[in-house]
Parts: sequence; C-alpha cells; structure tokens
Amino acid sequence: MKRFVKTAVAAAAVVGVTAQPHHGHRHLHAKKHDHQHLQQRDTVVVTKVVQGPTVTEYWLDGKKIDAEQAEKGIENGDFYVVGSSKPTFTAPPPIVSTSLAGPEHGGQFFEKATSEPTTTSTSTSTSSTSTSSTPTPEPTKEAPKPSGPKGLDADFPSGKVPCSKVPTEYGAIEIPWSGTDGWTTIISVGKLIKGVALDNIYTAVSGGCKPGDLCSYACPPGYQKTQWPEESQGATGQSVGGLYCNEDGFLELTRPKYTKLCEPGAGGVFVRNELSGNAAVCRTDYPGNENMIIPLDTYPGNTYPLTNPDSKTYYRWKGMPTTAQYYVNNEGVEVEEACTWRSSKYPESAGNWAPTNIGVGKSEDGITYISIFPNLPTSNAVLNFDIEIIGDISGTCYLKSGKYYGSSTGCTVGMREGGTATIVFKKSS
Repeated sequence: MKRFVKTAVAAAAVVGVTAQPHHGHRHLHAKKHDHQHLQQRDTVVVTKVVQGPTVTEYWLDGKKIDAEQAEKGIENGDFYVVGSSKPTFTAPPPIVSTSLAGPEHGGQFFEKATSEPTTTSTSTSTSSTSTSSTPTPEPTKEAPKPSGPKGLDADFPSGKVPCSKVPTEYGAIEIPWSGTDGWTTIISVGKLIKGVALDNIYTAVSGGCKPGDLCSYACPPGYQKTQWPEESQGATGQSVGGLYCNEDGFLELTRPKYTKLCEPGAGGVFVRNELSGNAAVCRTDYPGNENMIIPLDTYPGNTYPLTNPDSKTYYRWKGMPTTAQYYVNNEGVEVEEACTWRSSKYPESAGNWAPTNIGVGKSEDGITYISIFPNLPTSNAVLNFDIEIIGDISGTCYLKSGKYYGSSTGCTVGMREGGTATIVFKKSS
C-alpha cells in the first residue's frame, strides 16, 4: 500500500515579538506509471505564500499546474508530498498589555500583574463568560524512556549499529504502523558528502533502511531527534533528516557533535487530558517528509510534556529558525489512525485531515510561542472537544465549541523563559 506524506501547513512563528509572513516552497512527487514497485517519483514544486489569505500554487517540471488537478492527483495517489519548506504559518501576535511593551521589559509581552510572574505563579483560565485562577499543573506522567541497557542517555556508536532496525536501545521510538519498518522517514540520497546539496532525493513509501538512505526516527514525548545533515540539505529546499546508512550497512551520525539520538526540547509546555477517552497529538517529522507520524497519545487524568524546540539549537531552514507542528485528533481516535497521513477509518477527520493544529517553539529572544489554529485549508473537520492554554502566558488562547478565541484563524500566546504552560483538553461545554 502506498503511504502519502505532506509538508506542514503551519507552525508557530518564532521570528521575533511580532511574527512576520514567510514565503516557502514545497514539493509533490508524481507517481511513475509502470508495473514496477514504486521507487522514484518526479518532482512537483508547491509554493505557498501566507500573507493574508492562504495561496497555494502547484508546479510540475517548471510549469504551473491547475490546483484542482494537483489536489485530485494527491487524493488519487498519483502525487504525494514530501518535506521541502520552512513552515509557513504566521502566528497571530500574542495579546498583550501595552504596559509591558516598554524598555523596562525589553519588549517581552506578558500581562502585567500585581507582581512579576514566576514559575510558581497561578495561571489565568479564561472562557468567554468567566475567569478563574488555576494552579499551573505539575506533569503526572514522565516522558517514557525506552527499555534496554542504554536508552536516552547513551552515546550512539556511529558506524557500528546495523541499519536493519530502529535503534530503540539508544532512545529512538519505533513506529509500528509507519510502513517503513518503524522509521518515520526514509529518504534515498546516495552518497552523503558534507557541504554538497542533495539533488537526487527519493522518498521510500515502504521497506527498511538500506545503504545510501537517510533514516529518520521518532523520540519520546518531550524529546526530539538530534540528527540531520546540516550542510547537506536538499538542493531545492527539501528538508532531510535522520541517521545515514553507509555503504557497509551501518548507521552513522549526521551531526557527530550530537552523540545522543534524542534530546529534550526547551521544556515548559505540557498537554493535560481532562476528557473521558484518549486524544492523540501527532508531530510532523521535520526535518524529513513532514508526515504527522510522531505520536503522543494522551489519556484521561494525565499530563504529558510537549516537545518545545529551541530555535537556537534546533533545525534551521536556509538559516531561518523553525518550530514544531502538531496535529490534534478527535477524542477516541486510535493513535495509529491519528498519527499517519490518511486514516482508513477516519479519512476526512484524522491524520492529515485532523481538525486542529498546535504550533510550539522557543524563539531566540527566549519567548516560547504557543498557537492553536484550524487545519485549513486541508480539513473542514471540527474538533469534538475544547482546548485552552493556561499558565505563565501572555494572554488568552482557547478553542471552545469549534470557535477560536479572537479570530477564526486561531490564537497565540507567549511564555517567558522559565515559565510553564499547559494545553488542556476538556469536554465541550
């Protein structure tokens, strides 16, 4: 079965106090129509410019093609999308008190209280009708650590571990439903030469990691992968990441100065499930094919860390900082149906068509931006529960009964360094 992937349509912007629009480009790949197993596809470039309304353009072999034709091709399996661009969502600026915009606070936007907020301060929980004070919760569930003698804290022995399986004993997480032997993305690049851009890139839709492949992997909640070839990204903007399988069939680090496969993010952001059932949150594999395959399956009564990339150390696209994007699926959707490109059980409301996105990232000025916004223009599904962000945050942001606070395009809050924010899933009122 073919497996389709796509680039992230959105992510929280972390490029300063007021986020600016980005210009990005993306790639579709067109299926080769022959009787052989699908191995290679021709490139289609997708350009999405976000400035006011979203505009998407599709290009094939240097020529613009009709959007309806392109989208039908994606739906029918003739095309699929691979990671290629800096996420293009422009986060609405956090709602702030102007009293904090002056030099006293260096332009950091946080609501003025009777005293400066600290990491132990109470947080403001806001709905459309009332305001209450809620303590910032402590996480009730640690990020799971893989079993085995080494785990997250072990240095990976570059060039000594076979490419035949995901190295879970070094902290990576295997994804059973990926279709690519537990890896999140497998991209064939041939010989990897430091400093040379990759212009012969093919994305596997099945099978395992083999010589000449970049093999990307998932990490536990609160952690993110450390490996991508910083000086050998796609020649036309494709993002690629993971370990490299050398000609001898052994995995090599692509960022040798980072010897552990997974690292914690900047921290401070959590998800709490106050529902009756599970709710899956799926991160895109970036840099990689940007399929929403990295799972966080939340359960009632538990609080989980949500990985918050630090733009100072995380992946940079053409020198620009990037963030994490998450797809929030309806309550009750199984994680393997949620954290995938297209769900067989919920084709119009899960996976790539999940109702809601979350964007998270810590900017270079120390502020973490957190956004919730509809998964437009891809999905018209409405989330079957409410979301609210609480904690040491700059203002108000929630989704209630299908309506976003402040704007139909979503909302954003900022959190100062050392603060804590919790994204709460709760029953619709």
